[in-house]
Amino acid sequence: MKLFDVFPLFDINIVKGNGCYVYDDKGNEYLDLYGGHAVISVGHTHPYYVEKLTDQLNKLGFYSNSVINKLQQEVAQKLGEQCGYPDYFLFLINSGAEANENAIKLASFHNGRKKVLAFAKAFHGRTSATVAATDIPAYSAPVNMNPNYVFAPFNDIEFIKKELATKEYSSVLIEGIQGVAGIQVPEDSFLKQLRDVCTETGTILILDEIQSGYGRSGKFFAHQYADIQADIITVAKGIGNGFPMAGVLINPMFKAVYGQLGTTFGGNHLACAAAIAVLDIMKEEKLIENAYNVGEYLMQELKKIPQIKEVRGRGLMIGMEFNEPIKEKRSKLLFEEKVFTGATGTHVFRLLPPLCLTIDQANIFLERFKKVI
Repeated sequence: MKLFDVFPLFDINIVKGNGCYVYDDKGNEYLDLYGGHAVISVGHTHPYYVEKLTDQLNKLGFYSNSVINKLQQEVAQKLGEQCGYPDYFLFLINSGAEANENAIKLASFHNGRKKVLAFAKAFHGRTSATVAATDIPAYSAPVNMNPNYVFAPFNDIEFIKKELATKEYSSVLIEGIQGVAGIQVPEDSFLKQLRDVCTETGTILILDEIQSGYGRSGKFFAHQYADIQADIITVAKGIGNGFPMAGVLINPMFKAVYGQLGTTFGGNHLACAAAIAVLDIMKEEKLIENAYNVGEYLMQELKKIPQIKEVRGRGLMIGMEFNEPIKEKRSKLLFEEKVFTGATGTHVFRLLPPLCLTIDQANIFLERFKKVI
C-alpha cells in the first residue's frame, strides 16, 4: 500500500527539533519560520512539555469521556483565565475542522436558522460543513456546494447588514486573520460593526481563531484587537504544540443538550497534558508578549525591503506579498539557506514561527531572506 498523494512534498525528512530549529536525517539544521503550519506554539521538544506528556503517558494515556477527567477541567480553568473568557464553556475535540463543524451546528441548534455567512477567500476546513464555508473552489466537491452558505466581501459591512436583516442566518463565521487568503487582517472598525449587527439580528458570531489564536497575533485571540467578544470561538493548532487537539469556547447563553455534541478522542488525557503544558509555558515565558514584540520588529524590518510589495499581519502571523511568483525563491531559501517558511497562492510568503522566536533568530532569518530575494 502507498500513501495517497495530497501535498507536493519537499525532499527533506525531518527527524528532530529543538526550539525554533528542526533537523533532517542528514544532520542539516533548519530555522523553522513555519512552525508546522502554525502548530508549534512553545517550540519543538520544550523540556517541560516533554516532561508533562511523558509523566501522563506513564499514568494513563486514554479513557473515554464517559468518566470524569480532571485534566479537562484544568485546561478549561487555565484557558479561561489566560484568554479573557473565564465564564465560557469549553468543548474539547481533535481538529480545527471539527471545531468549526461543531460551532456551526451549535449556532443552528441555538436559533433554529439554516444559513451561514462566511467571507471571500475564507478557509475553515475540509469536512462537509467547513469546506462549504471555504471560498476556495479547488477544495470543494459537488456535494459541498450548499446554497445555505453565502460569502460576503471582506470588510464590507453594508453587504452584511443587508443579508443579516433577513434574520435567516444562524451564524457569521470569520477568521481572526485570514491565513490561506494571504494574511488578510479584518479592520477593527469592521469587527466592531459586525459584532453589533450580529447582536441586533440574533445571529451567532463565530470567530475562527484556529490559526490566528493562542497568542500568535500578539494577543491571545486576534479579534481582541477590536475589543469585541465572540459568541463562539474555535481553537486548534497551537493548543497542543503538535499534539492533535482543538476546542470550542461557548458563550454561557448556550445550554448543553445531551446528544447534540460528542467525541470519542477529544480531550483525552494525553491531549490535556499537552494543552496544560502549553498554557503553563506561554504564561511563564510570556510568549504572547514575545510574539507581539518580535513580530513588530520583523514586520518593520521586512517593510524596508524594496522587493516586497506589501507586508501584512499581526504578531508572528506575517504575510509578504511579491509582484512575481515566489516558488523558486521559497525553494532556494529552504535548500540553500536552510529556512522553512510557508506560502499561500503564488505570490505570498507566510511566516508562522514558534512563539518563542527571538530577535537574534529573526535577524538570522532576515539575513538569509535578503540573500535569496
